[in-house]
Amino acid sequence: MIWLLIIFAESFHGTLRTVLLEPRIGDFRARQISVFTGALIILMITFFFIRWISAEKVSQLIKIGVFWVSLTIAFEIILGRFILDASGERIFSDYKIWEGGLMPVGLLILLFTPGIAAKMRKII
Repeated sequence: MIWLLIIFAESFHGTLRTVLLEPRIGDFRARQISVFTGALIILMITFFFIRWISAEKVSQLIKIGVFWVSLTIAFEIILGRFILDASGERIFSDYKIWEGGLMPVGLLILLFTPGIAAKMRKII
């Protein structure tokens, strides 16, 4: 449930990025910046709902993070390829860290966000 809220918020965030930021600084740079603003949004959502998850162990929080990362990658591919009709090159350009793509950084943050939020809320 929390992941669905995160994806909804990230989709809205992406729309705002496209409308407000992209015309000013370009597509790729806007996507780079949005990795960090998106990570902040994800952390805020997770912070507010982490108690609802009821995880008591770090291993459970990491499993949740892995699950969220897996769902996010699948969502990105399905949305990009089948709904937005984006090319594979366009979709995976965000994953090419050597070319400035920062999606792996965002996914790494997503992986650890449940643990970070639990630590902030003093659950673990």
